[in-house]
Amino acid sequence: MGASLAGGGRPGGGRRGRARKHAPMSEINVTPFVDVMLVLLIVFMVTAPLLTAGVPLELPESKGQQLQTNKEPLTISVDKTGRVFIGETEVKLDELAPKLKAIAKGGFDEQIFIRGDKGVEYGTVMRVMSRIKLGGFSKVSLITESEAS
Repeated sequence: MGASLAGGGRPGGGRRGRARKHAPMSEINVTPFVDVMLVLLIVFMVTAPLLTAGVPLELPESKGQQLQTNKEPLTISVDKTGRVFIGETEVKLDELAPKLKAIAKGGFDEQIFIRGDKGVEYGTVMRVMSRIKLGGFSKVSLITESEAS
């Protein structure tokens, strides 16, 4: 009956084996990172179209090139019933020019986009444009959908 002092079958002692067992891992697991990035990508893809404009309109179609701007312009929307919005905030037609003056960051040189529903009367959009012009703004553009070929 003999007794052995050596540990469980590893030659060279047990101490070296334990040190390797608890050594830090030098590999990076990127799977959780990729999963989070894919979820964020999907979230942004779904929410990006919702951020363009808050007032739902059916824009008329036209042919033409898109204007190139380097900053976010003020957007005025006119819905089917003739209500006027600055961004998503409804304003009365008579209050349009003073509110634009207060909002405009670049002064009277600010670019203003008008989004008019295709069901709204032509005269309503013209009244909005005249109020903008009376407010001192001269850079006014109309937004339309691209015409299907």
